[in-house]
Amino acid sequence: MLCEDKIWVAQGENPCYLLLNQANRHGLIAGASGTGKTVTLKLLAEGFSQAGVPVFMADVKGDVTGMCQAGADSENMQKRIAKFGLESFTYRGCPTRFWDMSGEGGIPVRITISDMGPTLLARLLGLTEVQEGVLNIVFRIADDKQMLLIDLKDLRSMLGYVSEHAKEYTTTYGNVSAQSVGAIQRALLAVEDQGGDVFFGEPALDLNDWFTCDASGEGYVNILNAAQLIQQPQIYSMFLLWMLSDLFEKLPEVGDMDKPKFVFFFDEAHLLFKGMPSELLDKIIQVVKLIRSKGVGVYFITQSPSDIPDEVLAQLSNRVQHGLRAYTPAEQKAVKAAAQAFRANPAFKSEDAIMELGTGEALVSFLDEDGKPSVVENAKVLPPQCLMAAASDEAKAAVIGAQADLQAKYGTAVDRESAYEIIQGQAAADAEADKLAQERAELEAQKAEFAKQQAAAEAKAQKEAAKAEAAAERAAQKEAERQQRAAEKEAERRAKEQQKQVDAMTRAATSVLTSVGKQAANQILRGLFGTRRY
Repeated sequence: MLCEDKIWVAQGENPCYLLLNQANRHGLIAGASGTGKTVTLKLLAEGFSQAGVPVFMADVKGDVTGMCQAGADSENMQKRIAKFGLESFTYRGCPTRFWDMSGEGGIPVRITISDMGPTLLARLLGLTEVQEGVLNIVFRIADDKQMLLIDLKDLRSMLGYVSEHAKEYTTTYGNVSAQSVGAIQRALLAVEDQGGDVFFGEPALDLNDWFTCDASGEGYVNILNAAQLIQQPQIYSMFLLWMLSDLFEKLPEVGDMDKPKFVFFFDEAHLLFKGMPSELLDKIIQVVKLIRSKGVGVYFITQSPSDIPDEVLAQLSNRVQHGLRAYTPAEQKAVKAAAQAFRANPAFKSEDAIMELGTGEALVSFLDEDGKPSVVENAKVLPPQCLMAAASDEAKAAVIGAQADLQAKYGTAVDRESAYEIIQGQAAADAEADKLAQERAELEAQKAEFAKQQAAAEAKAQKEAAKAEAAAERAAQKEAERQQRAAEKEAERRAKEQQKQVDAMTRAATSVLTSVGKQAANQILRGLFGTRRY
């Protein structure tokens, strides 16, 4: 409950006030399940809202939505109001906005891969040091080539692109092994299955939309629906860490203020630090230390203070410690450490009181006007003015219906040209160039084949012509030889015919001469044939 410049949180021997001008010194709400942490969270959040300080919180159990609705009167509430002497107590809700990564129960929440950055993304993906180095190279190449990394398909495409051109980048950026790229791709599939394909994209969340107040000047309570998201603790913790880092990087220095500009509640805070690399933890410690100078208060909600690293815990000056249970040596040690963190009250022993606290009771210590921790009070937490339980469906629908301006801004996902489209375009252009080159090569091959066939045809024609000419020559030669043989045969025939005639004449003459006488015949014959003798 807001009382001028302070929030009345609890009542012990003395009232416990959280001073607004000390609220950016951060805080802690701790306690076992069922001890009243959520009620304390709501009480603080509505106090900040009434003071005109916007608030962010994640609703991991579904009951924080009741902040939008006025509390319900009951006999038990009347007793509590009377017990605290809250004469001016009225039930009222807070101006509220619902956000939801899936967009089903509120305004969609998206961030880009580039906004997340390689360090947080490597933490989200659970990468080794070598794999994180490869991821840094991929981000650097994307920046140098002006390829925006907006969603998961952009990052997957960029990983594939860098892997394909690894040899080209080795001397400039360092070695990119196919094994590391494959491991990152597999990790991305796991994140996508957890809803990362919806979470990463545009329009990206502008945190300035959380730094707003309603028309009456009360700060909006921004509630992120994390009931399903908490089942994917990696995405949940990385989103909250990104938001804290982004606030730190973008907000200007403002120094000490009368009240914070913004208050950030980390519920289930142990998820943020579980398995966190030392380099990232150092970054978070630095942010928690310095972000107060930018007017931001950070409050961690967890079961035990031991869930939070000592370096961070040392920065949490405003504390509400609900009951703890100590059944093991480790739990007893945690109780002792929690008790020793308070400025002792001689009226009771903090270590014993922590284990005896009932629901709605807490050990409370806030900073005083001088910035010093007040003496711890064993106190009862005041009831919030808003509804303790979850809001009704009608109340939630009314809140969502009043968010038309933000729904118009964030409701429809946008997929503009980024690394994926650029790489796909280059691949298509390369494929088209390869196709043209292949067609050109095929055409040249066809031309060469045609020329070869034409040359072969000409050679064959020449060979056929030569064969025909040779055949003609052979035929002519054969004809000449035939004619010569025929002439020789005819001459031989005529010679034989002539010889036959001579022989016939000789026989005739011989026959005549036989009768004339041999002497006369010889003379006659010599006269007829000259010197020839028979």
